[in-house]
Amino acid sequence: MRTQVGIVGAGPAGLVLSHLLYRQGIESVVLEMHSRDYIESRVRAGVLEQGTVDLLIQSGVGARLQREGLVHHGIELRFNGAGHRIDFAGLTGGQGITIYAQHEVIKDLVAARLAAGGIIIFDAEAVSIRDFEDNPRISFQRNGKTEELLCDFIAGCDGFHGICRPAIPASALQIHERIYPFAWLGILAQVAPASNELIYTYHERGFALLSMRSPEISRLYLQCNPEDEIAKWPDQLIWEELRARMATRDGWILKDGPVLQKGITPMRSFVAEPMQYGKLFLLGDAAHIVPPTGAKGLNLAVADVRVFTDALVEFYRRGKRDALERYSETCLRRVWKVQRFSWWMTSMLHRFPNEDSYSHHLHLAELDYVTSSRAASTTLAENYVGLPFDAP
Repeated sequence: MRTQVGIVGAGPAGLVLSHLLYRQGIESVVLEMHSRDYIESRVRAGVLEQGTVDLLIQSGVGARLQREGLVHHGIELRFNGAGHRIDFAGLTGGQGITIYAQHEVIKDLVAARLAAGGIIIFDAEAVSIRDFEDNPRISFQRNGKTEELLCDFIAGCDGFHGICRPAIPASALQIHERIYPFAWLGILAQVAPASNELIYTYHERGFALLSMRSPEISRLYLQCNPEDEIAKWPDQLIWEELRARMATRDGWILKDGPVLQKGITPMRSFVAEPMQYGKLFLLGDAAHIVPPTGAKGLNLAVADVRVFTDALVEFYRRGKRDALERYSETCLRRVWKVQRFSWWMTSMLHRFPNEDSYSHHLHLAELDYVTSSRAASTTLAENYVGLPFDAP
């Protein structure tokens, strides 16, 4: 097989890239190790920045997003038993976020690519990539047979555990990483959200978050030990802990409901630098991971895609390689700003092991400042709704 851009992975990065390239007349083939049903049902992040929403709508895959997405113009920071709203719209000139699950984005993109005759090969596991300095090729297995895809460029959109980043010589990569001493226990529950907006809670017992996936489905998280086993967290205990952490002095009550899904997610920050080697380019989680506190993972992947797409258009239309050669430099400016924001949100809202009363009061003082200073609230708001694409 032969194409212009070989894309490894049909997550948000790979599918948005394939879709945008198609609109620019650039061919691509997407290789996905899982089935279509698997990627369209895998529950992941659900907060889309304003810029991500605008891009999906402008590129023709936002119709269902506009009908079903839940638009929010603020979040609540809760501490000391009281809630404080951060007004995104008022602080950023009307911008907001949209709650629309990642697997719904995947459904929309898969449908659009297949309707346009795009090639997505499901159940095709990429087993090796090579010659990506000159004549890139991807070997993959399908139906028990090994096949090969030749391409001009390889887009590594295969996530943190994929094969693309490890294919780069270790001597050419610099890894920056931080492992956090806590995790998130997350549940998906069949109960109407107890708030119209996300609630981030700091409590002596640990962090908690109320989010949602639809008007009928709640998504909730609480800070736990990364060594915890999910079997030791029965549903009743989870609800009791959520209620204890999110309680307010005015008697706000969190209602419970049937738990549809639950799991524990470790927390880490990770950046691989550079994000390119020869004709291999890393996008999304293959290049960087952020803790979910700032809701940035999917959105940062889309930002990478935008930069890479523009660079490929410059190359194929004008024969210019400058933007391709600057891809990593351009992306990393934004990546590190998003890393900073995600680290800051995580550090402000979580209890670290062995914190004393001094550390606890510093958390409370910072939250008090963020919610009482317009300048500090604006900083949070403009980062949360998403930095402009034209200001990486």
